[in-house]
Amino acid sequence: MIWVDALYEKIRYDRQAKNMAVQVVIGIDKKGRREVLAIEPVHEESEPTYCKLFDNLKTRGLKDVWLVVSDAHKGLVKAIQKSFVATSRQRCKVHFMRNILAHIPAKGKAIFAEKLKQIWLQPDLDNAGTYTRMLVESYEHRYSEEIEVLESRLEDSLQFYCFEQIDSRKISSTNMRECLNRETRRRTSVVEIFPNMDSYTRLVTFYLLEYSEDWSTGRSYIRQEIIEHIQAERKRAA
Repeated sequence: MIWVDALYEKIRYDRQAKNMAVQVVIGIDKKGRREVLAIEPVHEESEPTYCKLFDNLKTRGLKDVWLVVSDAHKGLVKAIQKSFVATSRQRCKVHFMRNILAHIPAKGKAIFAEKLKQIWLQPDLDNAGTYTRMLVESYEHRYSEEIEVLESRLEDSLQFYCFEQIDSRKISSTNMRECLNRETRRRTSVVEIFPNMDSYTRLVTFYLLEYSEDWSTGRSYIRQEIIEHIQAERKRAA
């Protein structure tokens, strides 16, 4: 499984300060340890740039991807669909909740947010579906547009339930990537505008590789026996 996201910073290009992106991919190896698989500078996030990124990873040996955890960037979603045909995509539940709550009136937001959050805290997929239907019935007239978004796009945010052996907190969101982003920005914030993309990429690469080295010698993010069990189940189902 892999986590995909992009970092944005102001970088000088053609004498102009522009927001430019660095695509970052983190994966899990056979021992369940995290590893930085790619740090790729691009002018913008798009379907072609992500397709190229995934093609390069597959050429380098990436295979057997069960799940891709990401946000809902349209270009990224399309690239995942093309590049990983038989792979599930877990839409970050945190981003999804924020998208739904963005237009809820302030007066009722806290109560609705607490009830909405319970969807992803249910013990299994069936209970999540049952709870969602109850929530929809209670709020479909009050927040019709938001409920429509919830119903139409919910499934992608529930894929973590298909991997019940894994702690859902580790694969239901991009929180791991968000933490890395915050730490990276803490270091890059001292530079108002990077003089070029190479200077920014060098700093990000150096920092992320430090993290990757720590991961390689630390505890597994997902226990090795769980990884092996899922692999065996997938082979039997194939």
